Amino acid sequence: MKKTISLLAFFLILSSCGVRQTRDLLTSGDYDAAIQNAVEGLRGNKTAKGKQDYVYMLEEAFAKAKERDLRNINLWFKDANPQNLEKIYETYVQLNARQENIRPLLPLKLLKEGRDAIFPFDDYSDQIVSSKNALAKYLYDNSKALLANKDKMVVRRAYDDLMYLKNLSPNFKDTDKLIEEARIKGTDFVSVYTKNETNMVIPVRLENDLLDFSTYGLNDKWTVYHSNRVKGINYDYGLVVNFRQINISPEQIKERELQKEKVIKVGLKNLLDANGHVVKDSLGNPIKVDDMRTIRATIYEFSQFKACQVTAKVDYIDFNTNQLLQTFPLASEFTFNYMYAKYRGDKRACEQDYFQYFDRRAVPFPSNEQMVFDSGNDLKAKLKDIITRNRFRR
Repeated sequence: MKKTISLLAFFLILSSCGVRQTRDLLTSGDYDAAIQNAVEGLRGNKTAKGKQDYVYMLEEAFAKAKERDLRNINLWFKDANPQNLEKIYETYVQLNARQENIRPLLPLKLLKEGRDAIFPFDDYSDQIVSSKNALAKYLYDNSKALLANKDKMVVRRAYDDLMYLKNLSPNFKDTDKLIEEARIKGTDFVSVYTKNETNMVIPVRLENDLLDFSTYGLNDKWTVYHSNRVKGINYDYGLVVNFRQINISPEQIKERELQKEKVIKVGLKNLLDANGHVVKDSLGNPIKVDDMRTIRATIYEFSQFKACQVTAKVDYIDFNTNQLLQTFPLASEFTFNYMYAKYRGDKRACEQDYFQYFDRRAVPFPSNEQMVFDSGNDLKAKLKDIITRNRFRR
């Protein structure tokens, strides 16, 4: 019984909160939110006495929302501004959707007044169709005019309008053709290439890998990067990776000698007393103890080292004005480290980690070209970071 009362109290509190929130929305002029709240509140037992507040507020909110929307439509028609066509169409759609949201709940009783709540519904189908057609024609004509503009930002507005037109009225005239035209005209095409100011040959593999922008994932809706120019495209910007300096260290082999010493167990031996006699247990058996020995080893450690440093800069160029827009430093370093070792003495005196080096021998040093190429992964990651943080146009 106590559980039932508690549950009832909980739902009453929840219901009162919903009513209060709906009333606040209604008094603040957010009629559609108030309507949605009331509809949700009535989707259970709509005839319950506790739901009457929702019915009253739904009736009031519907009347006020409808009056406001029709007043706005009338004002927009008088203004005769074609830019209002979208608002007119959307508002007629909203008027119809509001009715369809309430329709499944009808009739709704007002118990105290002994009547049904009043919701004067209208047929907006003709207005929706006519305003939609007017809007479609305006979007089409206006977009065609915008496409003649040389400003890419204006062309992109035309693209957005044409995409809206495609959703509004699929297959409207040659909308798809105009969308593709707007996409091409609104796109910034960036030519990416390298320059070499060093006194070394840049490996072809490195250039190809660095300029393989298909692996960068940088192309976006309005920016396309080409490492190979495409005939017929007018490029807006240039992205130049200018190699400035390549420093490669001499091949070095460093050697050091290490002494290792360790006490290990080699077996068991008889326990001797101070006089050198064997100690026995109560049964007369010799007592055994660990036989510990000190072992030693000399380690000859060899490390091969070679380093490569590549410095460059990334230039952003505006081809339309032939001006340098921005410059960013770009640098990478790659090191070749290889270690091997030999030992003399007892191998067990060494740490386990050293064992891997005893199985190695000296290896050939990588060529200068390979060192430069191996710096490419780091260069590519840094170049991507520069481009990601510094787009040509926002």
